[in-house]
Amino acid sequence: MKKLATLLIVSVLGGVFTLGSYKLFLEEEQISSSLPLPSTEERSDFIPANYTERNYGTNADFTEAAENTVHAVVHVKNVAVFKGTRNPFEFYYGGRSNSEGKAVQGAGSGVIITPDGYIVTNNHVIEGASELEVTLNNNKTYTAEVVGTDKASDIALLKVDAEGLNYIPFGNSNNVRLGEWVLAVGNPFNLKSTVTAGIVSAKARDLNTADIIPQSFIQTDAAINPGNSGGALVNINGELIGINTAITSKTGSYVGYAFAVPSNNARKIVEDIMEFGHVQQGILGIRGGSLTPQVVKELNLEATQGVYVADVSPGSGAENAGIRENDIIRKIDNIQINKFSDLTGYINSKHPNDEVSVTLLRDGREREVKVILTKYEAYTIKSIGLEVANASKEELRSYNTEYGVKINQILRNDLPAEELAGNIITEINNEKVRNIQDVERVIEGKRSSDPIVVTFIDENGEKQRVVWR
Repeated sequence: MKKLATLLIVSVLGGVFTLGSYKLFLEEEQISSSLPLPSTEERSDFIPANYTERNYGTNADFTEAAENTVHAVVHVKNVAVFKGTRNPFEFYYGGRSNSEGKAVQGAGSGVIITPDGYIVTNNHVIEGASELEVTLNNNKTYTAEVVGTDKASDIALLKVDAEGLNYIPFGNSNNVRLGEWVLAVGNPFNLKSTVTAGIVSAKARDLNTADIIPQSFIQTDAAINPGNSGGALVNINGELIGINTAITSKTGSYVGYAFAVPSNNARKIVEDIMEFGHVQQGILGIRGGSLTPQVVKELNLEATQGVYVADVSPGSGAENAGIRENDIIRKIDNIQINKFSDLTGYINSKHPNDEVSVTLLRDGREREVKVILTKYEAYTIKSIGLEVANASKEELRSYNTEYGVKINQILRNDLPAEELAGNIITEINNEKVRNIQDVERVIEGKRSSDPIVVTFIDENGEKQRVVWR
């Protein structure tokens, strides 16, 4: 019996010893050989990585935003009325009355912005219309009147006689972020409202369209086709952050790039049209452009982003605030300014006499100045490609003349911009011009076949005369 107990104790101790040896030597060796974990000190080529699980909130719900906006986007039909006979048969034998000669000239979308029937759309949707028909998502049709347009921004304001309509509230387009989810809502081809989804691909996008007032678009990859022009770009809260305006495509159909006028700019245009009947543009009073590698190298600048000030207009808000040539504008009202379209996009949402805070870089040091925006007044002589503006007393004095308007911009590539810009026009077609209203009167009063004779004083104080036919 004693031998049996002794044998049992020896067996148990042997098993414990064997299991302990396995755990201590064999298992540890297997683990260390299958999961090598070199330290960063041992490996100079170590690449840091983070595998922590995160919830990025990609499961955005668009249903509420879509339901709240589709009934506020309308179909806009541009109807042209023929004033004369449409074919030789009608000319010789008569036909239907002229009032019956109608045809659809164009169509697009529009956004109801007030319950009493104000609608925003694109200018190119309604341009040249004799009549405008607006169809709501519930198939009700109204005749619309044009309240006003702004061709430079491609925005038009319409009005229908209705009450209690669904509308989309304006959001703050300055708060739009890259990668943010957006919906493009349109009413193309009178198929009732349609919704597409995408993200904000870029902000302050300049399409280089040579417009008088540079544009600053929101770019999105939400599908927008021609019939969606004038429709709404909304965030997931159902707020209007843009008016869909353009696409970039060789085929004329959507290929991934679509652009919208920011809501802050559209809202300012609408407010101006409702209050003044036209758009009142505020300006800083500078000339310049985005910093480029060439400019940075030539001027030996430390900054690589911002707007370079090449010239300051006499009497402007910029001059009064102390902004100088060679300054670099970095921020306006804490909005980062990386390129010229950032600046124009923000300033175009402001009114004359608004005050803005400008952060600029001068001699390597940042400083902040307050600028009161001045009113942009200019007239474009389209047929010859010149934009003229009222000249200040200082500018007239420097050219030794008592009257005239200055050449503000050259809008044609075949004209010598450096030689003409800034010169003072004193006469057009032998009539004195003292302001842009005189220029408009002379140009609008001439026959289309008449030449345009421009007399101007150049920078050397000499009178020049150019005839455009």
